[in-house]
Amino acid sequence: MTTIPTTDQDVLNQSFTAAADFLELANHCDRFAENLIDCDDTTEKLALLGRIGACLALLRPTLNDPIPDHLIDCLTTKTLPAPQSHFEPDSEALCDYCLTLAQVLCQQSFLPETEKTLRGLLCELVWMFAADLKAPRWVSVKLPQ
Repeated sequence: MTTIPTTDQDVLNQSFTAAADFLELANHCDRFAENLIDCDDTTEKLALLGRIGACLALLRPTLNDPIPDHLIDCLTTKTLPAPQSHFEPDSEALCDYCLTLAQVLCQQSFLPETEKTLRGLLCELVWMFAADLKAPRWVSVKLPQ
């Protein structure tokens, strides 16, 4: 009998290394969280939590590094998005929150309802963190001639 890989298994097979840039790692975090939010399989949940934790652990020490030149164009826009006045921790704190939640959820010591709520919180925080990392930082301007 042939096993057809599920989306979770496909996502879990995606590789990343410490050489990946922060945008690649943010995209991986996004995909892992998208699969985690509705995952019912304990083994897959733990694997996704582990992958999120690994991505976050690679991202954390690089958050204050200069942005590589090859990424500047994709982080430049004609107009910056309007600032959000919601919960706005700095990227280091947000990464730490996500990493801690992922580690806590791996312990599997919660009632199912509590675990589901914490998993949802983790996914929302990961999405917020990834969106912040991928947000434009510069505005392109046309200089007068």
